[in-house]
Amino acid sequence: MSGPVADDGQDEAEAGGGVRARSRARIEASIRRAAEEVFAEMGFEGASTSLIAKRAGLPKANLHYYFKTKNDLYQFVLRDIIELWLNTAQEIQPDADPATALAHYIAQKIDLARDRPIASRVFANEVLHGAPRFDSFMRRDLKDWVDEKAAIIDGWVAQGRMDRVDPKHLFFMIWATTQTYADFAVQVAAVLGRRELTDADYALAADQITRIILKGCGLNGPGEG
Repeated sequence: MSGPVADDGQDEAEAGGGVRARSRARIEASIRRAAEEVFAEMGFEGASTSLIAKRAGLPKANLHYYFKTKNDLYQFVLRDIIELWLNTAQEIQPDADPATALAHYIAQKIDLARDRPIASRVFANEVLHGAPRFDSFMRRDLKDWVDEKAAIIDGWVAQGRMDRVDPKHLFFMIWATTQTYADFAVQVAAVLGRRELTDADYALAADQITRIILKGCGLNGPGEG
């Protein structure tokens, strides 16, 4: 018995939908990159959708097709980097090895400091101004995320798998040390005598932060005795 007959019209429609989805993703990525640059340089108040559209190589009307207001675009930029940061901690799970999970988290945060420094600066600028447009997210979503991960670390401590630490302040320390290589990359590069940081600089930073954090938690590095 033969299988179902393919509907050529349906296949074409699905293919067309895929092309449109990819095109939309490319345009949104272009807008995001331009918005990060403009918001980082000028802050929310100084930025304009006209300039962002120009940086993205789009007519302003096209930008507003995807993002109705400047605030919508600003929220998109902030949520995008926050979600990337939060996803780096997926290995922090109850049954995970604490040293491996924390080392992975630190390495991923340093990778984002290298790859998405401008987005990090937009977030830092928002926080430095009291987070007027992102306060509810931090007090609700971010707090819930930290509470969940902190409970896992408390569980590791209770099981004797690492020294007692305050898990929330542990996160603050990791955030501060890793995001320094994004928010203050110019300062770090200047002190190191470089025009800009190299991949080797980021790798060394990840290694040193990891060793210091793990030792402070009473842990050996992954693979160590």
